[in-house]
Amino acid sequence: MRIKNFAISAVVFALPFVTSAQNIKTGLEVLKESNFKILEGKRVGLITNPTGFDNSLKSTIDVLHEAPNVQLVALFGPEHGVRGDVHAGDKVDNMTDPKTGLPVFSLYGKTRKATPEMLKGIDVLVYDIQDIGSRSFTYISTMGLAMEAASENNIEFVVLDRPNPLGGVKIEGNLVEDGFISFVSQFKIPYIYGLTCGELAVMLNEENMLGKSCKLSVVKMEGWRRDMTFEETGLQWVPSSPHIPQPISAIAYPISGILGELGYMSIGVGYTIPFQMFAAEWVEAEKLAERLNSYKLPGLAFRPMHLKPFYAVGVGKNLQGVQVHVMDYKLAALSDVQFLVMQAVAELWPEKAVFANANEGRYRMFDQVSGSDQIRIRFSKRHKFEDIKEYWYKDIESFRKLSQKYYLYK
Repeated sequence: MRIKNFAISAVVFALPFVTSAQNIKTGLEVLKESNFKILEGKRVGLITNPTGFDNSLKSTIDVLHEAPNVQLVALFGPEHGVRGDVHAGDKVDNMTDPKTGLPVFSLYGKTRKATPEMLKGIDVLVYDIQDIGSRSFTYISTMGLAMEAASENNIEFVVLDRPNPLGGVKIEGNLVEDGFISFVSQFKIPYIYGLTCGELAVMLNEENMLGKSCKLSVVKMEGWRRDMTFEETGLQWVPSSPHIPQPISAIAYPISGILGELGYMSIGVGYTIPFQMFAAEWVEAEKLAERLNSYKLPGLAFRPMHLKPFYAVGVGKNLQGVQVHVMDYKLAALSDVQFLVMQAVAELWPEKAVFANANEGRYRMFDQVSGSDQIRIRFSKRHKFEDIKEYWYKDIESFRKLSQKYYLYK
């Protein structure tokens, strides 16, 4: 396996809530402690955004730019840009970083894969982004395509590892089928895949999921455990995108994100609790909450709510719906929730059944995020979660067995 590990396991306490930031070191902190040895004497290109920062909240851009033995020569911007000021889905432009004067090349514009011209004169690409652990969040697609570009241009690739905020145990959803590969489902992995970016990079490289394997190194974290949620790490959270402002947003994203692609109900984007709710003008909040709570879903509870979104779906309108509360994270099947909301809607308001009313023009995006058209086709027959549950769960254990080979942490 062509991977170098630059971390020594640290002692971690048995009680997770006494863990502090001193006990968890990100890949960037480990790199700093090594005096940037792996980058010394090389011209460096950095793929990052505001989530790349050290324990003093200093940007990885500034850390590498100011290191005397690191020659940082270019920046590469994923969705939302290197400074995080671009809206979801908007193109990121090439520019000059005003603070460092470095060129910034867009990986979310006319091209999503670095070109030979962008990589000219670069010896190593470094990736330092906090991901959220769901397949449709585009940073892992950027990472994978950058690894391909590195291999094609004989450039080294280094991942500075960070925690998966969903932990390293929970796996949910089917693998992406042929014909549904896209930037929101770039690789044949489950919707919730239970790996850190470093582990995922190793698996992509070793399982031939890239066009050509690259010369990969992962700077491991110290002290992280697979059963940790982000709060248990003691690390600071910086919004990974405008609608993932807190760690709970990362947990909520797979709860509603697939349904959100239909633009049919508000899922909290445009309100104060993105991805944590479901609402519409025609919903009766108490009825929906009662129905969802009657399903007795492990680790989950639903609270009736009334709101008026500030923007996006339902902007300026009086909506009713439910807020999803994760009461026990380890028990909760996160991604099931949106399908059960769709089921409850069909039971309570049959004339509002999702696939009878949603914009058909958005079906393709729903299918791409689901990784298949089978979720939509099977569900739309009766609007029952049980009709898709077997398909949604079918790849979990086989993927767990495959991915365990690439675990870097216990």
